[in-house]
Amino acid sequence: MGPLEKLFGKTAQLTVLEYLIKNKGELNYLSGIAEGTGLYHSSVARVLEPLLENNIVIEKKIGKQMRSFVLNEEHNATKLLVKFYDELKEEMGDD
Repeated sequence: MGPLEKLFGKTAQLTVLEYLIKNKGELNYLSGIAEGTGLYHSSVARVLEPLLENNIVIEKKIGKQMRSFVLNEEHNATKLLVKFYDELKEEMGDD
């Protein structure tokens, strides 16, 4: 259980966000996020939409059907989220 889940409870949105923070700097495919989080593809796709709309996550299309996602580390809100996550993780003693 990660620090966000400990504090806010388990939601698909937080699970995906935490996965992307842990894998920042990497391209993440929808199927990889689903596998890494234990969520269904449809759930991952649904909760990614607000993150995309708010520029927290960037979508990069590969070909016509392959969707990949990366945390937008240049966005100020993302920087704050990552900083909060790192400080919370340290405070709560999570690895």
